[in-house]
Amino acid sequence: MQGMSFTLLDWRRRVAAMYADVRASADSDPEASLARFRQARDRLFARHPDSPIPAAARPTFTSLPYWPYDPAMRFVVAVEPMEPAEATASSISGDSFALRTIGRVRLPIGDLEVYWIEVYGGGVFLPFRDGTSGSETYGAGRYLLDTVKGADLGGDERGLVIDFNYAYHPSCVYDPIWSCPLAPRANWLEAPVRAGERLGQPENGNVG
Repeated sequence: MQGMSFTLLDWRRRVAAMYADVRASADSDPEASLARFRQARDRLFARHPDSPIPAAARPTFTSLPYWPYDPAMRFVVAVEPMEPAEATASSISGDSFALRTIGRVRLPIGDLEVYWIEVYGGGVFLPFRDGTSGSETYGAGRYLLDTVKGADLGGDERGLVIDFNYAYHPSCVYDPIWSCPLAPRANWLEAPVRAGERLGQPENGNVG
């Protein structure tokens, strides 16, 4: 994991601004909001010095592979209270990340636990695996929310916005210098979730 720098600060500000636009616009025009978000994310990955894409691959990178927008994969759901419990997410390299279970969301495709990640400044963290993991998506899962790093789709005490169209791969997919917390067993869904970011062959600049 890279240390703090002004370029990394700029990256996080840009990511936060992208998600702020989603929170402001997705209710009125979710498909257009997602398109802007993906275009901005692709520009960051292609041009930013803190892109997780290795520097040697950036000149030919054009975009990440995504599934088309699916309106059925957006939910606003209440977070059911759970007895707070300590949990751990591990990385492929064996690093451990302390989590605390803060609730559960019940979705048509399965239940997911919602975590507070006990690193950095803390934040809501929602990783998951699904039936595409290991074939169409990264085997160790994807993320939906990681609010300490700006990935916040919105919601309040009445419920969280859970939109799988914004599901994304952790940075370790692109470069092993990154150490990323992976989805705990409680958040392994059996159903395939063909929404959001997917894997693709490194053709036409795509990476994955």
